[in-house]
Amino acid sequence: MQQYISQLNEAQQLPVLQKEGPMIIIAGAGSGKTRVLTIRIAYLMQQGVDAFNILSLTFTNKAAREMKERIASIVGASEAKNLWMGTFHSIFAKILRSEADKLGFPSNFTIYDSQDSLRAISGIIKEMQLDKDVYKPKQILSRISSFKNSLVTVKAYYNDPDLQEADAMAKKPRMGEIYRNYVDRCFKSGAMDFDDLLLKTNELLTRFPEVLAKYQNRFRYIMVDEYQDTNHSQYLIVRALSDKFQNICVVGDDAQSIYAFRGANINNILNFQKDYEGVQTYRLEQNYRSTKNIVEAANTIIDKNKVKLDKIVWTANDFGPKIKIHRSMTDAEEGRFVASTIFEQKMQNQLHNGSFAILYRTNAQSRAMEDALRKRDIPYRIYGGLSFYQRKEIKDVLCYLRLVINPKDEEALFRVINYPARGIGDTTIEKLTVAANHYKRSIFEVMQNIDKIDLKLNNGTKQKLKDFVLMIRSFQVINEKQDAFFLTDHVAKKSGLVQELKKDATPEGMLRIQNIEELLNGIKDFTEGQVEVDGARGSLEEFMEDVALATDLDNDTTDQDRVALMTIHLAKGLEFPHVFVVGMEEDLFPSAMSMSTRSELEEERRLFYVALTRAEHQAYLTYAQSRYRWGKLTDCEPSRFIEEIDSQYLEYLTPPESNYRYQSTIDKDIFDDVDKSKFRLSKPVAGKPPVKKSPNDPSSEMNVRKLKPVGANASNSQANLFDNQLTIGNIVMHERFGKGQVLNLEGIAADKKAEIKFEVGGIKKLLLRFAKLDIIG
Repeated sequence: MQQYISQLNEAQQLPVLQKEGPMIIIAGAGSGKTRVLTIRIAYLMQQGVDAFNILSLTFTNKAAREMKERIASIVGASEAKNLWMGTFHSIFAKILRSEADKLGFPSNFTIYDSQDSLRAISGIIKEMQLDKDVYKPKQILSRISSFKNSLVTVKAYYNDPDLQEADAMAKKPRMGEIYRNYVDRCFKSGAMDFDDLLLKTNELLTRFPEVLAKYQNRFRYIMVDEYQDTNHSQYLIVRALSDKFQNICVVGDDAQSIYAFRGANINNILNFQKDYEGVQTYRLEQNYRSTKNIVEAANTIIDKNKVKLDKIVWTANDFGPKIKIHRSMTDAEEGRFVASTIFEQKMQNQLHNGSFAILYRTNAQSRAMEDALRKRDIPYRIYGGLSFYQRKEIKDVLCYLRLVINPKDEEALFRVINYPARGIGDTTIEKLTVAANHYKRSIFEVMQNIDKIDLKLNNGTKQKLKDFVLMIRSFQVINEKQDAFFLTDHVAKKSGLVQELKKDATPEGMLRIQNIEELLNGIKDFTEGQVEVDGARGSLEEFMEDVALATDLDNDTTDQDRVALMTIHLAKGLEFPHVFVVGMEEDLFPSAMSMSTRSELEEERRLFYVALTRAEHQAYLTYAQSRYRWGKLTDCEPSRFIEEIDSQYLEYLTPPESNYRYQSTIDKDIFDDVDKSKFRLSKPVAGKPPVKKSPNDPSSEMNVRKLKPVGANASNSQANLFDNQLTIGNIVMHERFGKGQVLNLEGIAADKKAEIKFEVGGIKKLLLRFAKLDIIG
C-alpha cells in the first residue's frame, strides 16, 4: 500500500491518510482526484474497514467500473467486489429493490427511461382531452422532473398555493391532475422513472427509521465524487446516510459545476463546511493534464466569477503552444477549418483520430462539423445522439423483455401487443384500458381473465389476446431456467420480430437486423462478465437494470479510432490531446438563454472553463462571422469569453475583428442603387473647362472600360474565367467540393455557368462569378 501512497504528492496524501471525520477535497481540473479517491478506499480497506461498509457514489457507471478495477489491482478482486460503488441511481435502485415492498412496489419494478415517461404523459394528456399545444408533453415531463428533484410530491404540490398559481398563470391549471395521474399510472404499472429512484429513496429513509438505521450502520464510510453536481434530493440522501458516523468525504470543483439545468445545486459544495462539524478541507491544485498556457488561461477565465471557492490551480508541465483563435466567414467554413487542421496535424505529427475532440454548446452545431469531416474522409463518432438502446428495433426487443420481468408494465405492453401485427387493434386496447381502470387491475391481468369479463369482444379477438398472454408466460418460464442471452435470442425469434424485419430487404432493414445481432452480442458479453461478479448469475433482471441505468458514454466500448464530437456538458471528466471549442459566439456561447442573471452567466463561464481544461496539449477556439439559424443567415460577434482570456496566452490565426461595430437600426435594402452612368457628362459644361485625368486615375473612362463585369464579390482569378480561360475538360479545385473536371459551359459574361463533376460532391452546376475555382490542369 505504501508504494501507492508514495506516488502521490503531499496534497494528495493528506486526504488519503485521514480515516475518520467529515472532509472536503476541492480538486482542480486534472489534479488526479480519481486517483486520490481510489487509493483512499484501498487504504481504508487495508486499515481494517470492511468493504461492505464503504459506499462510493459516482456520476457515471464507467467511472465506477474504472475505480473498482484500480482498487482490485491493489487489494484483490475478491474484496473489491464487495464495495458498494456506482452512480446515485444504480446504488439507490439496488436499495429500493430490497425494500420495495415497504413502498407498495414489486421488487422487479420497471425503470422508465425518458421515452417511456413521455409516452405515459402523452397518453394522460390525450385521455384528459387537454390541448397538447398548451400542455406540451416534454414541458410537462420536465416540470414533473423538477418537482421530484425538489421533493415536491403530489401532496406537497396541492399544499403549495404558489406552485398552483404559477401553473395557472402559465395557462396550465390542470398540472396537478396530470402529475397525480402520472404517479398513479407508474404505481399501477409497477414502474419508477429516474427521478423516482431518488424521490422514493428519500421517502424510504424518512418514513421508515429502521431502514435508515440499517443503511447508516452499513455505510460507515461514504465518498461522493463530483459533489458540486448533486441536486437537492441527492444531497438529502447523503446527509441522512452519513449523519450517524459522519465519516463522509466529498470531492468536487465548484469551477466545474455546470448542471444547474438538471437541478444541480452549487450551494451543496459551497456550504459543505456548515453542514458538518470539524470539517477538514484539502485542496488539490496541481494540474497534471494540461500545459501551462491552458491552465493559466483557464484561471484568467474562472477568476471573473464572483461565487467560487478559493484555490489556485497550477502545473509543472511545459508552457506548450498558445491557444489558437480562428475566425471564419460562415459555420461551413468553420467546419472546413477544423477538418483541415485535424487532417494536417495527423499527417505532420502521426496522430490518431482519437487524439482530437470537437466540443460545442448545442447538438445542432455538429452538422457543419460532420459535413466537413466526411469530405476529408475523417472517421468520427457523435456522443449524446440517439443511444443504441433507444433505436426502435432494440426498444421493441427490450419491451418484450420488460414484460417478461414485469407484466404490469403498460408502456411496454402498448408498444408490443400488436407488433408484429397480430390483429389486436386500437379499439380492443381501449376496451382493455377501460376495464383495467374500472377493476383497478393491470391490463395484463385483465387479459389473463378475458373469459370472466364481458368486454364485448368476439371469440377471434379473445383468442389472440390469450395467445399473447400464453407467449409472455412461456417466456417467463424460460427466464426462470436460462440466462439473459438464451432468453433474448428466443424472444427475438418467437415473438416474430426478426421475421418482421427480414421482410424489409433495404439496407436500412438489414441494419436493423444487425442491430438486434449486436444487442445479442452485448448480452452475451454481459452474461459472461457477470460470472466474475459475486452473487450474479447473468439473469435478465441484472441485464435490464444495467441497460436502464446506462448512459451513452458508459456504453462506449468501441476501440475504433475516431474523432470525438460532443456537447461540452458530455465532455466533463474526459481529456484529449487536441480540443476544438467551436461556435465561440455571443448568444451561442454564452447562450442567449443563460445570460439574464449573474448566476446563469457564471455557469456559462464555468462551462467554458470545463471545455478549455479538457485539452492536454493544444486548444483551438473558433467562431464564425455569420451562421444559419432557423434557415436565416445571421451576423455573429465573438464570444466575450475570448476577450476574457489574457492575450499573452492567445495566438490569432486570423486577425481579430475590431471590437467596435456600429449596428444600424435602418435596413440598408430600403435605399435604391444609383446608376451613375445617367449622370456622366458627355460634353464640358459651359463656363467650366474639362478636368484632365491621368491615365492612372482609377476613375478615368479609359480604365473603367477595361474592367470586367464579374460582380462585386468575384476575385481576379474568377474574372479571368470569363475570358474563356476555363474550357471543357479543365481540372479545377474548389474550396468546398475539392477536385473536379469541367463537363460543360453555358451562358455568357456574368451569367456564365460551369457543369463540374467533383470527386466528393458529384456533379454541380456553378455560377462562375461566385464560384471560387482554381484551374489546376
